[in-house]
Amino acid sequence: MQFTTLSRGLTLSALGLSLLAGSAFAADATAAQDHKSLHKEHAEERKEHRAFHHLSDHGQKAMVEIVDAQHLLAAGQDEKAIPALNAALSHLDLAAKAREQFTAAEADLHPAPQHPLPKNHTVAGPTDWIPVGGEVIATTELEPAKKSAIATANAQLKAGQTDQAAQTLQIVGQDIDFVIALAPLSQLQGYVNRALIFAQGHHPEAAAVALNDAIDSLVFVSETVVTEATTATQK
Repeated sequence: MQFTTLSRGLTLSALGLSLLAGSAFAADATAAQDHKSLHKEHAEERKEHRAFHHLSDHGQKAMVEIVDAQHLLAAGQDEKAIPALNAALSHLDLAAKAREQFTAAEADLHPAPQHPLPKNHTVAGPTDWIPVGGEVIATTELEPAKKSAIATANAQLKAGQTDQAAQTLQIVGQDIDFVIALAPLSQLQGYVNRALIFAQGHHPEAAAVALNDAIDSLVFVSETVVTEATTATQK
């Protein structure tokens, strides 16, 4: 009888240890899964921030000023466009001194399929490029909330608000690609200078044409192209 009781006690103890061990393993598995999910979230966030770090701060600001000047010229307000054009040139001068620029022939850039080059685009040889903007593109069909987040992030990127865009994209996850707009630095400066001269001479239509040429000079490429080009430049 004692043996039976003892045996039953040992069996219950073993069962208790088994249940305890099972709970511990389950807890470890849950913790590991949580850690994996957290790591994935951080990796996705790093991906967004890494892509945005390619962008030239002054290059982005120059494009914001160029677009503002474009709107003013379209309204015939050439005098009001002059400060925006001067600001754009100042930002381009500063962008030329920053680390984000790199030298490459346009033929080596491989434009993104989502943004084919305009028919009147002039192909540039080896020149200095600066990343002046970006666009987030969904790689899969997304739910409405995530589509809305991408649209908001793209609007923020056009306004030069990269930190806010990265924050907005946190709900989207990793189902996105990042396309970067590259500007041929000296060519862009030439177009903006031309627009400024026309605006100062009260020729808003001609100034607007110069800024259209500036926009058409942009080449959109994948983030990988910029990463490889900047890495090669820094070596």
